[in-house]
Amino acid sequence: MATVFTRRVVAYVLDFLVVSAVMWIISFFLFGLFGPKNVYNAYQFLPFLVAIFGFLYFVLCEKILGASVGKAIMKLEVRSKNGARISWLQALVRNLTKIFWVPIIFDWIIGKFLKTDRILNNITRTIVVNDYS
Repeated sequence: MATVFTRRVVAYVLDFLVVSAVMWIISFFLFGLFGPKNVYNAYQFLPFLVAIFGFLYFVLCEKILGASVGKAIMKLEVRSKNGARISWLQALVRNLTKIFWVPIIFDWIIGKFLKTDRILNNITRTIVVNDYS
């Protein structure tokens, strides 16, 4: 069986695909709304929409369902260190690095350098656990 870390990476890639697919659909509608002569105007909003949608996707999925789509597929779940479901504040803070996707790499590297999990997981006192129940 793959390690939890490997499954988390695969889950993150799956989540990236989910967010990308939804953003492709949104960009299609933006293009239709603005028309071919105003493509620049339509697509100048996308970086902000991607950041907002990606952040909301992770926060809502992890708070309401306990896992994002990728984590659910990989049978992982986000929990407080005491075993309870995470709070809204924990969900918001632990996903701050996922706003633009790249900062999560630094969050993980700094965490490994300090011999801990991700920094924001430590701050929010959350963990990702196997969900084989």
